[in-house]
Parts: sequence; structure tokens; C-alpha cells
Amino acid sequence: MSLLKKLAGETAIYGMSSILPRLLNFVMLTPFLTRILSRADYGIFSDLYAYVALFNILLTYRMETAYFRYAQKQEDAERAFSTSALFLLLSTFIFTGIALFLAQPIADLQQYPAHPEFIVALILILALDTLTAIPFARLRFANRPLRFMGIKLTNVVINVLLVFFYLHFCPILEQKAAWEWLQYLHFKDNMVGDVFLANVVGSAVNFLQVIPSYLRMKLQIDWVLLRQMLRYSFPLIIAGVAGVINQLIGAPLLKFLGAGDLNNNLENVGVYSAAIKIPVMMNLFTQAFNYAAEPFFFRNANEKGSERVYGQVAQAFTLVSCVAFLGIMLNLDWVGLFLGQDFREGLDTVPVLLLANLFLGLFTTFSIWYKLVDRTAVGGWIALGGSLITIVLNVVLIKQGFGYYAPAWTSLVCYLFMTIASYWAGQKFYPIKYPLGRMALYLVLAVLAYLLSEGVRYWAKGSLPVILSINFVVLLAYFAAIAWIEKPLVRRLFARKK
Repeated sequence: MSLLKKLAGETAIYGMSSILPRLLNFVMLTPFLTRILSRADYGIFSDLYAYVALFNILLTYRMETAYFRYAQKQEDAERAFSTSALFLLLSTFIFTGIALFLAQPIADLQQYPAHPEFIVALILILALDTLTAIPFARLRFANRPLRFMGIKLTNVVINVLLVFFYLHFCPILEQKAAWEWLQYLHFKDNMVGDVFLANVVGSAVNFLQVIPSYLRMKLQIDWVLLRQMLRYSFPLIIAGVAGVINQLIGAPLLKFLGAGDLNNNLENVGVYSAAIKIPVMMNLFTQAFNYAAEPFFFRNANEKGSERVYGQVAQAFTLVSCVAFLGIMLNLDWVGLFLGQDFREGLDTVPVLLLANLFLGLFTTFSIWYKLVDRTAVGGWIALGGSLITIVLNVVLIKQGFGYYAPAWTSLVCYLFMTIASYWAGQKFYPIKYPLGRMALYLVLAVLAYLLSEGVRYWAKGSLPVILSINFVVLLAYFAAIAWIEKPLVRRLFARKK
């Protein structure tokens, strides 16, 4: 139990450091942007950020995980840091120069020929974020989540303040002659460009805060170690690219393959992308878990009984994810108000997206085995299989006119497949006994409770106080059922408190 408690503690800390910044971003920016931006403009923002996620994987070469793998011994940690950090510095410099030169052709290709500034901003964001990847990995490996959180929070605060300043205050102030000079500090009458600009400034501040890590390292690349790290991380790059395709390819495909013109398709992208924001709590919990779990598993891989702990971790993760699913769905009537009125029609996709996120988290939990036994190629093949499902099913469903429902259902099918495949492969190469019966029971009860709440919604005929009151009782009933199922654990917890 001590290892499980340790992971829970680290997840809580990393939850604060990773969830809090993104939660602030969601709570403060999503209501604002979905009320001030048109659906098409919000679609542009979401469409281009899919490429940021993709190139983040390609430009970092998944060196963070390779660093965890080769920094386990104290004497190797500095060598692994300098080798990976310097390599990314050189490769990022080359990429940035080439990409900036091609900014206009890229804008033409993306059907934004009048806005090459969008592409320039994204290139700068990519470069700056890549250069912070290894310093952030070092903070995670060294168990310094408070420093990690401080940097992340600074980024979010600056980004949020600048978005409000550019989009709300600048148009008001610039009407006065004394403040006309403000128009030279941002993209006047170009709100999407201003959002990207705020992100550039936030990423630049992030980079400035990790510069001391670069100044303290040895200016030396161990080429033998670099080859080993690249060989280790190459399958992870494939898996990472496949993961981004699985998560975010829906937006670009909706833009290019949708039944309407470019503006109508971008409106669908905007509605779908806004709906994705609602499952943010489950997604953020998964991210916090990953931040804590990956270095935790590597540090404790040789501990006695670690396989049993991995099974307990998967069970705990499933339970928390089911609670998150149910908590969000039973409160969707008021949580959905975070979105602007024009974006709420996409809320029907939220239960499907939540279940998809749950299986994505389970896939991540089941997949630690291939990193521990250096069989990352298996993870790459599984992710590629998921990508094939994602692309084919999205194309078919979008062409059939399913609109933004296509990527939602495709995500669920994809992650369900990947979860099953990772579990099956793991039992062959690194057997871990997972309490699948209990995990399935948590999920089935959560889905049944949600279906019950939908029946209540129909019976209450739109009376929000009645719906929320009964849904609260349903949530308490779910907790009571779990407590009854886990009676021995509950008794132990109360016994310790006494």
C-alpha cells in the first residue's frame, strides 16, 4: 500500500501542477472565447492547434521518456540531460528556420492564405515549447512539482491576461487618441491572431524560466547515448503521433471533408472543439496521473510486489475516472453554461467523449509495461492500429453526414480497441493481474446511473432544480454502492482513523 499511497500523493501534487493551470485556462478562457469568437473563428483556433500537438511530438522526439529511462542512475542523469537538451536545441533551431521560410506556403495549404501570421505564431510556440520539454522532464524526475506548477501557472496567467487585454480592453482603449499606439502591439481586428500572440508570449516566458537549466549543463553531446535514446524513443514517437491523430484528427478532417463550404465546416469544428472542453476534468486527471506515474513506475520497477501495485493503480484509476464521468454528466445542465449559447448544440457528444477519455486513461495505465521492458515497438503498433481506425472511421462517418458526431464516436471505438490490445499484449510480455471484474463493475454502475439520470431528465420535463436534486441523490447512491462493494477497504480506512 505504501507505493500506492506514494503514487496517489505524487498524482495529487502533479494534479495541482498540471490540472490547476489548464483548469484556470478552461474556467476563464473557454466562456470568454466561446462568447466573443464566432464558431468559425473558434474552429480556426482549434484546427491549427491540432498541428501544434502533432509537431510537439515530432520535435521533442519523445526525449522526455527517453530521459527518464537513461537518467535512472545518478551518474547518468547529467549526461542524459545535456545530450537530450542540446540535441533538441540544435534540431529546433533548424526546424524553426525552415518553417518560418515556408510560412506563406503552409498558410496557403491550410486554406488561410491571408493569414501567414497564424503559422508564424504557431512555429514560435512549437519552438519555445520544445526547448522547455527536457527541463520540465528533469523537474518531474527530480520530484519538484511545486517548481513545475509555478512555471505552468505563470504561463497560464500571462496567457489569460493577454487574451483579455487584446480582445476586450484594446478595442475599447484604441478608440481614444492617447491609446492608439496599442494597435502596434497586437493584430488589430484579428482576434484569432491575438489569441495566438498571447500564447507566444506565454511560451516565451516559460522558456525564460528554464534558461538556468541550460546555463548549468555541460555543452557536450554523448553521441553513443543519443543513438540509444533515439532508438528507444522512436517507437514512442510513432505512438505519440498516432495518439495525436486519435485525439485531434477530427478537427482537420471535419474542415477538409465536411459537407459544407469552408466556413460551415469550420463552424462544425468550433462546436465540436468547444464540446471537447467539457470532459476537461477527466482528461486533466489522466494527464496528472501520467505526469506522476511514468517516472514513478521507472523508479519503482525493481521493487518487490510492484506488479501487484500496478493492478491496484489501474483499479483506483478506473474508479476515479468513473466518478469523474458520472459527476460531469449529472451536472452537465449547469456545466454546459460555460460554453457560449452558439456552441452548446455539441453537448450531446459529451458522454461519448467522456467514455473515450476513460478508455484512453486505461490504455495509458495498461501500457506502462512496454516502457519498462523496452518493448516500445509494441506500443507503437497498437497506436498505429488505433490511428488506422480513427482515420478510416472518421472519413466514412463524415462523408455519411454525421458531422461532429463522427470524431466523438470514432474516439470511443479507437480507445476501446487500444485498451483491449494493450492489455492482451501486456499479459504476454509482462503479466500483471488486474482486477478486471471490479473495474468493469465500476464502469457498468456509472453508465447505469447516467442512464437513470437521463430518465429523470425526461420525467422532470426540463425543471433544472428537480433534475439536479435527483441527480445528486443518484450520485450519492453510486458512492454508496461502491462503498458496499469495497467494504473491506472502507473498514480498514475507518479503522486507521480511529
